[in-house]
Amino acid sequence: MKNHQYTLSGNIVDIHSETIFKGTVSVENGCIKNIVKDDSVTEDSYILPGLIDSHIHIESSMLIPSEFARLAVVHGTVATVSDPHEIANVLGIDGIKYMIENGKKVPFKFYFGASSCVPATPFETAGAELGVNELNQLMAMDDIKYMAEMMNFPGAINRDPFVMDKLAVAKKYNKPVDGHAPGVKGEAAKKYIEAGITTDHECFTIEEALEKIKYGMKIQIREGSAAKNFEALVDLLKDHADDILFCSDDKHPDDLAEGHINQLVKRAVDKGYDIMKVLKNVILNPIKHYNLEVGTLQPGDPADMMVVDNLIHFNVLQTYVNGVKVAENGKTLIKSVKAKQPNLFVANPVSVDDIAVAAAGEKIKVIESYAGELITGVLTEVPKIENGYVVSDVERDILKIVVLNRYEKGVKPAVAFIKGFGLKQGALASSVAHDSHNVVAVGTSDQEIVDAINQVIAAKGGVAVSDDNYQAILPLPVAGLMSTDDGFKVAEHYHHLDQKAHDLGSSLRAPFMTMSFMALLVIPDLKLSDKGLFDGTTFSFTNLFL
Repeated sequence: MKNHQYTLSGNIVDIHSETIFKGTVSVENGCIKNIVKDDSVTEDSYILPGLIDSHIHIESSMLIPSEFARLAVVHGTVATVSDPHEIANVLGIDGIKYMIENGKKVPFKFYFGASSCVPATPFETAGAELGVNELNQLMAMDDIKYMAEMMNFPGAINRDPFVMDKLAVAKKYNKPVDGHAPGVKGEAAKKYIEAGITTDHECFTIEEALEKIKYGMKIQIREGSAAKNFEALVDLLKDHADDILFCSDDKHPDDLAEGHINQLVKRAVDKGYDIMKVLKNVILNPIKHYNLEVGTLQPGDPADMMVVDNLIHFNVLQTYVNGVKVAENGKTLIKSVKAKQPNLFVANPVSVDDIAVAAAGEKIKVIESYAGELITGVLTEVPKIENGYVVSDVERDILKIVVLNRYEKGVKPAVAFIKGFGLKQGALASSVAHDSHNVVAVGTSDQEIVDAINQVIAAKGGVAVSDDNYQAILPLPVAGLMSTDDGFKVAEHYHHLDQKAHDLGSSLRAPFMTMSFMALLVIPDLKLSDKGLFDGTTFSFTNLFL
């Protein structure tokens, strides 16, 4: 198909010269042969470069890369800067190679990084470990464009030798390092950036972002399925457009089916920001920062393009990658490919006795979850006690949360309590649990929690709902994270489970996505790993009872 020659006519958007003109684009051998101004062109559509998601974990779409691409191109996305951190925590280097190889089977530009923090902390059980030798092996690969997010921000700030050895690998290969430093400001932010870290997608206030920009960092404005920082940070476009990139970080399949980076472009334009300024931060800025081989609608470039109806509604009519038409009028033109299903899942089924919590104090620490945020709060509450055991308190929305080690048999689950999920009945469970991807569950009764967890165990990975006699699961056979099924069907299946979670009372917009971050120890304040309740401010375990 690369040898196919054709032309596209319409309003051509040149983001380099910041001009729009009537004309024709000629494509030959997958590249742009020439662009000719022609005022006689009658087509009203707009031709512009394709969009780039500057930071995403493909695994969080629950789709393998080839299926992710089928959905993303419908929205004008032609490339992603992808951290394979999730599968790396389960399968190590083999998992990262799986993502690279599968991504190459379709016309889409996946740019993967070498995951720098596997496991994210020593306070949880993961399926693999990537040390300095493994990172060196990965960073030497042409397919690896950067070192993925350095989540051990205390280690980077305090110049921990192990962390600095990892960062030295990136410097050796002259590849950028992504950051992850939520809430870090002042001298600590300066030291973090001086360690060689170039981006951060974890800012949730504009003051924090401005400080990091001042010290030389690029800020990725994140709008995903759970964490939503667009509204808080979009005004950075006023004075710092060159330092801004848009990203989704985590995008569940039903959300990806609806839209991608195109939604953020439209929202920014709706707020009055200049279209050229907006397009630069979703095209030119990531290309320059990560040295990507993505075309920008210039003669000689790869023909990575999109056609939209206009620059207000921004409805995507066509998408091209390397000159190949990959989407048209809301339909993907990429065919599904067969893929293997590597996994590592050995946990045994659990019982009600395994998650029982004997009352050992008058008050407990409770994780407080927030809609649209990965950070959590810490509450002190009087527990509900029945027959000497602490149980879920549905009336006060203080529910039991469980994390089970998936990599070993017969390990007792860790149990704590959480507020903010709003479930009135039933339970949710998932093997998508950042970052080590053990099994996480939240529910209103011990039996329903156990039933949900055991569905996930039986399938060796998935997201599940349990309520009385009702049970349903979306199996995720690839590392317990992704499905190899048709991406649009997976999106529909997930949507049904998500709707069931809301029917059970959850007030969260994305309950499964939010639950998946409740084991993410590197985001403060209080989280739960398979080893116990964890204080993200002191980076140490803490007691449930006060």
